[in-house]
Amino acid sequence: MNAVEIEEAVSRLAREPFDAGNFAFGLLEAFGNKATTIKRLRAGTTNASDVQAGVLQRNNIHIATCAAGQVTATLAALKASPATSRAKAKFILATDGQALEAEELTGGETIACEYPEFPNHFGFFLPLAGISSVQPIRNNPVDIKATGRLNRLYVELLKTNADWAGEARRHDMNHFMARLIFCFFAEDTDIFNGEHLFTQTVEQMSDGRPGKNRESNTDFVIGEIFRAMDTPIAGRAESGLRPWADAFPYVNGGLFCGTKDVPTFSRIARSYLLHAGGLDWKRINPDIFGSMIQAVADERERGALGMHYTSVPNILKVLNPLFLDDLREQLQQAGDKARKLLNLRKRIARIRVFDPACGSGNFLVIAYKQMREIENAINERRGEQRRKSDIPLTNFRGIEIRDFAAEIARLALIIAQYQCDVLYRGQKEALAEFLPLDAQNWITCGNALRIDWLSICPPTGKGVKWQAEDLLESPLNQGEIDFENEGGETYIPITLQDANIGALIM
Repeated sequence: MNAVEIEEAVSRLAREPFDAGNFAFGLLEAFGNKATTIKRLRAGTTNASDVQAGVLQRNNIHIATCAAGQVTATLAALKASPATSRAKAKFILATDGQALEAEELTGGETIACEYPEFPNHFGFFLPLAGISSVQPIRNNPVDIKATGRLNRLYVELLKTNADWAGEARRHDMNHFMARLIFCFFAEDTDIFNGEHLFTQTVEQMSDGRPGKNRESNTDFVIGEIFRAMDTPIAGRAESGLRPWADAFPYVNGGLFCGTKDVPTFSRIARSYLLHAGGLDWKRINPDIFGSMIQAVADERERGALGMHYTSVPNILKVLNPLFLDDLREQLQQAGDKARKLLNLRKRIARIRVFDPACGSGNFLVIAYKQMREIENAINERRGEQRRKSDIPLTNFRGIEIRDFAAEIARLALIIAQYQCDVLYRGQKEALAEFLPLDAQNWITCGNALRIDWLSICPPTGKGVKWQAEDLLESPLNQGEIDFENEGGETYIPITLQDANIGALIM
């Protein structure tokens, strides 16, 4: 089982009425244990527990259910149990169906939560399934949940829209999913004027009960919403928009151009869309979410859905010695000297980061966020808090051969910029400058082994020579969009995964 499947199974277990006699077996099943393994534990053949109502799986976990209010005491009993030590259990867990507590015995990390909330901590237990857990998933399971819900929606839409499943139209489906991701994020971060505006509008205005195997009008409702976001406010009176769609802002950037073409939604697809919209998308981590969501559109990667990405610590192992450590050292040496701080800020604003195999933009997003953090420290020392950033997104260039990954990279950078503006400048300032979007395309979709890198990341030039009609389109000549700040350094993060490209550099 992959991480997304485990999260779904744990969530189902938490929604069911608590069954003290079966909880431990249900939890082990949710983490991929086979039916024969569960059967032997139930029979007591392999259950090594010496605690009342306990289930102990060797080299894995010791679980016990207990009477109400006895969770802490039961967890202590599990920890003190000789059987726990003999069986080399990695985890202990106790619950009474109201509260749940657990401990990872090697590192001593613990969790304590209300029973219905324990799926939010599923990442804590991923080693039970043989998956090396990483901090972003353990701390922020919404990324995995979002990936799972979008995956179910994507698969269902392909079932309903057979013509969209082929190579000729797969790009259109990927484009549509990128638009949905933007809407889910925008409605939870006040970019749309109204909480859950997109999801609630779809729910209220589309038919959720069209009958078995019959289509709903969800595609029309979404298409009308998209059309509104592609229509300037001044032109809406003549556009014939429905009043409920007119509540959406003008987004621009070409993100929603050509929006009449929306896939047909079945009743099930509509439900999956509403489930995805019910998540708290403002908690999305753009640094890892992009790599997880790109697997949704790639059948070959679905086996590792939710786990195929380069972790933030590993990304920083490349970026820190490449240039971030030097920037931090310069910041430390500058102290509170205003002129040195100003010179450092000007240097940062001119730095270019170019990833010739950028995937969904992990390295670019992390580089951007780290540079914004350093820039904010400079602003604070100079007494210029909430100052507008001098670091343009177009200084972060990439090449990616898969179109959906390239689109997600742009969205991830846009989301990262907005989140940084909220963090360092405040919600009001971030919202005031976020819309309308610009149609500049600074992530190229193409083969990095065949493209002239200087056409994507030119050493000189001023201004924008060329502008696309659509933020998500990726014509190869988009490299003619030059850098806003002239004369900066260019850094290219090359990893072992980019060995084929690195060999060309050597």
